Amino acid sequence: MTLLTLLDYLAVFIFALTGALAASRAQLDLVGFLFIASLTAVGGGTVRDLLLNRDMVFWIADPVFIGTACAAALLVFFTAHLLESRRRTLDWLDAGALSVAVPAGVGVALSLDHTPAVVVMMGMATGAFGGLMRDVVCNEVPMVLRQGELYLSAAFAGALAALGVVALGGATVWALMACAGVTFLLRAGSLRFGWRLPVYRSRPPRG
Repeated sequence: MTLLTLLDYLAVFIFALTGALAASRAQLDLVGFLFIASLTAVGGGTVRDLLLNRDMVFWIADPVFIGTACAAALLVFFTAHLLESRRRTLDWLDAGALSVAVPAGVGVALSLDHTPAVVVMMGMATGAFGGLMRDVVCNEVPMVLRQGELYLSAAFAGALAALGVVALGGATVWALMACAGVTFLLRAGSLRFGWRLPVYRSRPPRG
């Protein structure tokens, strides 16, 4: 198993857990769990593969990814009631999934020799779109749009960190590790310590 495939599997499994937790909060049935978990798990990677025009979308080439997402959904379906706070657990699992999915997207774009701008965008797309689909379908405020929270900005910084390591002559594995570390550090800091970016505040026009 290659590093990129491993990253995709981890991202699929962890994002599927978050999708199933969102389904539990919405009190959906088992089929709903499977659908939301799978949508969340493969959404970002699907957007990435379609935009990069890869020969085949990753989960179509290897249906085991869908089986992995369904296994995560079943796990949550039978254990979610044991969690004290499903919202908080979802937030932290999503942070972990983001820190795996962003380097997965970055790694695929690097392996195809795309430009730095494309590498950054693919990292952000892979990390963000699955959770965005999950939140929209479950009628939640998308995490990527929460006021000032470090989410897309964390993915952006992580992707830039990977490019920095590559520019300095570092191996791809170190670049992806740097990407994961920076992404998780910033997202976790936003959740734990309330790190925020300035947000726009409207002002009345001057008379």
